[in-house]
Amino acid sequence: MPASIHVGGSLIRIDLISKPTALSNDQLLAWIETAGRAVGTYYGRFPVKEVTIHLQVNSDGHDIHGRTFDGERIEVGFGPEVTPADLSDDWIMTHEMFHLAFPDLGDDHNWLNEGLSTYLEPISRAAIGTLTPQRIWHDMVMGMPQGQPEPGDKGLDYTHTWGRTYWGGCLFCLLADVRIREKTDGRRSLQDALRAILDKGGDGSAEWPMLRVVDTGDRATGTTVLKDLYEEMALKPKTVDLAALWKSLGVQADGDGTKFDDAAPLAWIRKAITTAKK
Repeated sequence: MPASIHVGGSLIRIDLISKPTALSNDQLLAWIETAGRAVGTYYGRFPVKEVTIHLQVNSDGHDIHGRTFDGERIEVGFGPEVTPADLSDDWIMTHEMFHLAFPDLGDDHNWLNEGLSTYLEPISRAAIGTLTPQRIWHDMVMGMPQGQPEPGDKGLDYTHTWGRTYWGGCLFCLLADVRIREKTDGRRSLQDALRAILDKGGDGSAEWPMLRVVDTGDRATGTTVLKDLYEEMALKPKTVDLAALWKSLGVQADGDGTKFDDAAPLAWIRKAITTAKK
């Protein structure tokens, strides 16, 4: 089923090779459109003019997995038992679309490519109302310890485990967002840095050196946050005091759910992170 949808002024072509029988074509198109809207809301526009998405059943059960190629093609595989409820809770499509908006940094810096998509996916979905802030912060509290360095770690650039790549990169992005907002009294955020990188041609089809990313982002925020954090976390191991971070943001999460302390010193940053900015 070749089909297409428009998100903003961009064209998304869908090549439906095969699909789970529980899903209708309309449900698949709505799922893709919602993911595109989340990404477009964060960046102020969809990151590329055209992209092709290939969908097919090539996995097991309720599994959904994806991969993005050269900023112009996304391939998503389904298990045959995927349901509309699975699509509603899915993060894969949004995660992959965020790869369209950021340049390829090479294998040594893949932690930022993957960590950035891991960080932006839930907060963008919250901004359009398809994910609750409680869910976002609960998942961060539960997941971030996997991004901490273990014995023998040499820094994000030199330690390419799954946990350090996805959650370590995600932690870097959260800290960058918090620090930029704090240093600029909320006038700038990681979003400003990323929009500047995209506006300079840094989409998924481009290959950039890390220092260009850092310099472009820092210029956009008027800070040295990305440079400082890169030196702290990528070139050597850094263990982050997560308990202190969550306390400052006013996040209290455990197995029973998530509560917020709006009297916390950085509660205003926590709220701003999941609020859409035009």
